[in-house]
Amino acid sequence: MALKPEPTAPFHSVQYALRVLETISRHADGVTDAQIARETGMPTGHLAHMLSMLRREGYANQLTDGAYVVGESLLLLGSGGTRNHALRDKLQVTLGELRDSVGAAVYISRYIDGEVKITHYADGPLAPKVNEWAEFRRTAHASAVGKCLLAQLDHDGRKDHLSRHKTARLTSRTITNEKVLFHKLDSQPPTVPMLDLQEYAVGTVCAAVPITAGSTVGCLALSMPPWSTPTVCARPPTPSTAGPLPYCSRWRSERSAGRPVRAWS
Repeated sequence: MALKPEPTAPFHSVQYALRVLETISRHADGVTDAQIARETGMPTGHLAHMLSMLRREGYANQLTDGAYVVGESLLLLGSGGTRNHALRDKLQVTLGELRDSVGAAVYISRYIDGEVKITHYADGPLAPKVNEWAEFRRTAHASAVGKCLLAQLDHDGRKDHLSRHKTARLTSRTITNEKVLFHKLDSQPPTVPMLDLQEYAVGTVCAAVPITAGSTVGCLALSMPPWSTPTVCARPPTPSTAGPLPYCSRWRSERSAGRPVRAWS
């Protein structure tokens, strides 16, 4: 007669962890350790160590009132809408921190289906976003975002884009000559941000750097009024200032912008 193997200690630990996480996930508004102990039957001493481990690994979070909620690591293990929502939240928090750090509106943009699209941005009272007086998807030749995305396309991709969106003059600084624009894109050092020095709109300066993720064409950008911009933003880069968002990001706001990140609309 074969003997049935007894569960090992690690197996028990996994079972207990799953029971704790199942209990926490059933209480969207949070659940106390006492309630978790009642529902799982775990001794309080063992539960305290388990909760500490789950918090350390990001599978559970403890609120200010002591209650426990599902952590980011657990959400990221999910699928579909839950995981996507968790990823968006993580991105929003990061962009909000960057906005407050540089004191400027911050944008994530992508080139999707042949069009320029700003997918997320973070602005605030002290870091207002650019007024989209002319559609960004039609003015890639003039904006830092658009030029940064076009620079990542091949020659045919750029030609295709400009065949659909003509290089209209938006300010006296706008580059409207296709040859001049392509030369500028090709000669742009990869470690130096693409700049828009009032080419899209008078009163706004922008900088953008590419985001490399497989075949995705994207960029991270910031914008600010020229009078709030460091003087180094208005002159050609030098070896000491070259780097991803190097010169504009040196300027920091002393105050928080105080508004959440959101999808562009």
